[in-house]
Amino acid sequence: MRPKSRTLTELELEIMKIVWQLNSATVRDVYESLLERRRIAYTTVMTMMKILEQKQYLRRRIEERAYVYQATRSSKQVIKGMVREFVNRVFDGSARPLLAHLVEDRSLSAEDLKEIARLMKEEE
Repeated sequence: MRPKSRTLTELELEIMKIVWQLNSATVRDVYESLLERRRIAYTTVMTMMKILEQKQYLRRRIEERAYVYQATRSSKQVIKGMVREFVNRVFDGSARPLLAHLVEDRSLSAEDLKEIARLMKEEE
């Protein structure tokens, strides 16, 4: 049996983005923010935030009879890990085919390509 992925689901990532934006948030804060974009049950948000705590993406403390959640990792750390896992899973660990796909698919703008070239020069 394959070990459980630590990559975030779409909803988990959406919740994390809200927590990162607010720095700390209650379930109600996240629920109300999500409601602006979609219909969702309060209990679903609560369950997802508990799962994120179990996965160690969030930690909670009690404040005025409510749990307040904070991210345990920065957005940069999480995204880096998700990209690394994606490249490993889809491209057998090589980022070259991913970049080739993005270029061939015309997913990258001229500005994106210039930025990539600049980053590559910095790495040399």
